[in-house]
Amino acid sequence: MEPPTSSRLNSRKRRKDGSGPNGAAELDGIPPKMSRRSLGLREPAPFSDEVEIDYSKPYIRVTYEEAMRGTPLDRPVRVYADGIFDLFHSGHARALMQAKNLFPNTYLIVGVCSDELTHNFKGFTVMNENERYDAVQHCRYVDEVVRNAPWTLTPEFLADHRIDFVAHDDIPYSSAGSDDVYKHIKEAGMFAPTQRTEGISTSDIITRIVRDYDVYARRNLQRGYTAKELNVSFINEKKYHLQERVDKVKKRVKDVEEKSKEFVQKVEEKSIDLIQKWEEKSREFIGNFLEMFGPEGALKHMLKEGKGRMLQAISPKQSPSSSPTHDRSPSPSFRWPFSTKTPPSSPANLSRNESAVTYDISEDEED
Repeated sequence: MEPPTSSRLNSRKRRKDGSGPNGAAELDGIPPKMSRRSLGLREPAPFSDEVEIDYSKPYIRVTYEEAMRGTPLDRPVRVYADGIFDLFHSGHARALMQAKNLFPNTYLIVGVCSDELTHNFKGFTVMNENERYDAVQHCRYVDEVVRNAPWTLTPEFLADHRIDFVAHDDIPYSSAGSDDVYKHIKEAGMFAPTQRTEGISTSDIITRIVRDYDVYARRNLQRGYTAKELNVSFINEKKYHLQERVDKVKKRVKDVEEKSKEFVQKVEEKSIDLIQKWEEKSREFIGNFLEMFGPEGALKHMLKEGKGRMLQAISPKQSPSSSPTHDRSPSPSFRWPFSTKTPPSSPANLSRNESAVTYDISEDEED
């Protein structure tokens, strides 16, 4: 029966062989999903000089076919991958992941070259060797780390570490006077190719830093690094500080502009609301005004009604034309005191009684 570890690795190998940028693929129509548990180690990978090897057992390399079929649990396929691993990034991690998943049961040994070898054969590094060792140690795919790894792999080194296969991308690596330092490994049938991750490399990261040097220098000066630590001249330091102040002023001006735009927008919204309310009120006021003071408004009717009542109050009532006429009774005779003369008559009475000469005298007057 195949051990559980080998079964799990076979499953991961099948997923890797599928189509997908990260080795993910659908298997029998089921999307690949992993359980929510940590697959990494709890501690960093040990160094090779800290691992005890049982040299009592003879070292017999496995063939590629045997490695692909799967080896016993106590005899994993020992795969070696080396490099500089400066500014350890996802491209490095993906290459080590591919090396770890080359065979169902793989023990991955990673060699990291020292600063001396790297500076002599490749160039200056950003991270020192101890930082690079530590970065590789904490990669989840690594089982063992070889410090001060050789630039060219010798048969003695391969036998000492009992290496079955060497993993690296198949692009010829010219260095140390050789067109391809892995040529003899390929000829021996021990080479296992991996794929490079496009778009990310240590050289690309360094190029970005050099291109945006001023930005990073200003940022680190702002964070408290000295000009001496950043290898910045006195003039450039003052220039960066001045540029930082200018950027702050620009940012403040931009913030003020944004706030003013927001304020103007709010004022416009409120003014539009006020104008709409004013229009509604003005329409209502004009309608009420016309209803009261218009040509056919309530005020005109009130004035007409009041005028009619006033005229009715000050005008006398006319007698009905059909009312009967009554003869007026003659006025009683009246005597002026202390006078024997007759009272004066009004012109109307004189005209009516021109033929009368004397007035009627009462009995008292005769006496």
